[in-house]
Amino acid sequence: MNCSKLLVNYPVLEKIGHTADQLGLEVCVVGGFVRDLFLKRPSSDIDIVCVGNGTEFAEAVAKELGDNIKVNVFKTFGTAMLRWQDYEIEFVGARKESYNRHSRNPIVTQGTLVDDQRRRDFTINTLAIRLNKPQWGELIDDLGGMADLESKIIRTPLDPEITFSDDPLRMLRAIRFATQLHFTIAPITLAAIQHHAERIKIVSQERITDELNKIILANIPSEGFELLFDTGLLKLFFPVLTNLQGKETIEGHTHKDNFYHTLQVLDNVAEVSDNLWLRWAAILHDIAKPLTKKFSPDIGFSFHGHEDLGAKMVPKIFKQLKLPFQENMTYVQKLVRLHLRPIVLAQEVVTDSAVRRLIYEAGNIIGDLMLLCRADITSNNPVRIKEYLKNFDKVEEKIQEVEEKDQIRNLQPIITGDIIMQTFQVKPSHIIGEIKAAIKEAILEGEIRNEYEEAFQYMLKLGAVHGLTPISTLKR
Repeated sequence: MNCSKLLVNYPVLEKIGHTADQLGLEVCVVGGFVRDLFLKRPSSDIDIVCVGNGTEFAEAVAKELGDNIKVNVFKTFGTAMLRWQDYEIEFVGARKESYNRHSRNPIVTQGTLVDDQRRRDFTINTLAIRLNKPQWGELIDDLGGMADLESKIIRTPLDPEITFSDDPLRMLRAIRFATQLHFTIAPITLAAIQHHAERIKIVSQERITDELNKIILANIPSEGFELLFDTGLLKLFFPVLTNLQGKETIEGHTHKDNFYHTLQVLDNVAEVSDNLWLRWAAILHDIAKPLTKKFSPDIGFSFHGHEDLGAKMVPKIFKQLKLPFQENMTYVQKLVRLHLRPIVLAQEVVTDSAVRRLIYEAGNIIGDLMLLCRADITSNNPVRIKEYLKNFDKVEEKIQEVEEKDQIRNLQPIITGDIIMQTFQVKPSHIIGEIKAAIKEAILEGEIRNEYEEAFQYMLKLGAVHGLTPISTLKR
C-alpha cells in the first residue's frame, strides 16, 4: 500500500526523507503518528526510525530544517528529539531490545526495521511508512497492524506473556489505547494482563499515574477503569477506589455499588468538561463512603460525613499517586467537601442565606461544583433524575440572583482586624477574631450589607457587647 496522499500535509517528512537520501540511510516514520494518520486523528508527535545512528541523523535533520534548531539527546535511551514549528520529532536507530526480570528498562542493540517493529508494544503501533525517495509513502505492515486497526483490536506483535513481563507499563498502555480509541483488547492479550498484573509493582508511580490520567481524559473513562478493575491492576495501585465496589443487603435494605456509581459520575462529568481535576473530583467525591458506612433498621444504610472525611483523604491520595499538589489538590479537596451542599439545597426551600454561604465557600469553583452535583445524579428512575435536575435549575437561578445582588463570591468583609483594633484601641486578641467572624456571619445571613458605614455601625454594637468603647470613628 502506498500512503503518499496521507503525507501531503507534512512537508517536514519530505525534508527528513531528503536528508536520509543524502546520507544513504533507510528511514521511516513509525508508531502512533502512522496509526493516527489512518484513524484521522490529529498528531503533532512524530517518531522517526533509521537504520543507523538516530542521534547523528537528528543533528543532520536539524541542519536541513535550519532556524538554529536545538537537538536534545537522551543517551540512556539512545534517542534524540527536536521541536520544529508545531511538531515534536523523536529519532531513534532501528534496534532490538531485551530485558532482565527486575527492570522495565531495555538492553538495546542495533537491529533492522523488522526488529524495530517487533519490539513495539501493539500491532497498531508497528505500522511504518518509508520516507526514502524510491519507496516514498510505502507502508510496511509485517505484523498485521492494518488488520487490527480495521478490526479495532489491541494486540501485541509478540507473545503477550513476554511483552507484559518485559515491560509491565504496556499493560496500562493497552487499556489506555482501548479506552481512547474504543478498541477491544484481544482475549489472549487481556488474559496476559491479568496473569502479569503483579508486575506493575516494578513500574514507577509517576509512569502509572501518567497513563491513568490519559485514561481519565478519554471520552468514556469508565471503559478504562472497568478494564483496570477486571484485570486486577486497579487494586494494586489504587486500592482505596476499589474498596468502593460491592453492594450489601441487610433486612431488606441495599445500598448501591459506589464503585460503579463513581464511574457513572465520572462519565457524566466527561460529557460536559475536559477538566482533568474536575474529573478527579468525580473519582474521589465518595471515596470515604466505605469508612463512614452505618446501618440502621429504620433508615437503612447511611454514609454521614463522607464528604468531610473524603476531603481529608484527598492530600494523602494525591501524595500516594504522585499527583501534582499546587492548586490542583485544594481544588479537588474543596469540591469533595462541598459536593453534597447543592444537593441538600435542591431538596429544600432555597434561602438567600444558604446560597450566600455556598457561594462564599465555593468561590470561583461554584460553576464546577454545580457540574459535579448534576453528574452525581445517577438514579435508575428517570422521573427522579428530571425532578432533581429541575431543582438544580432553581438553585443555579438563585445563585445567579444572589451573586448579582450581593457580590458574595470571594467575600472579604470590609471591616478588617486593623479597623477594629484602631477603633477600640486594643491589641490583637480573640475578641478581634470574634467580632470579625460575627460581621461576616451577619453579611452572609443578609442582616447587613458589606458596605462600610453599615458594617462599621454593626461593629460598634458588637464592641459594646464585649465592653469595648470606641476611641475613634474611622471614616473612609
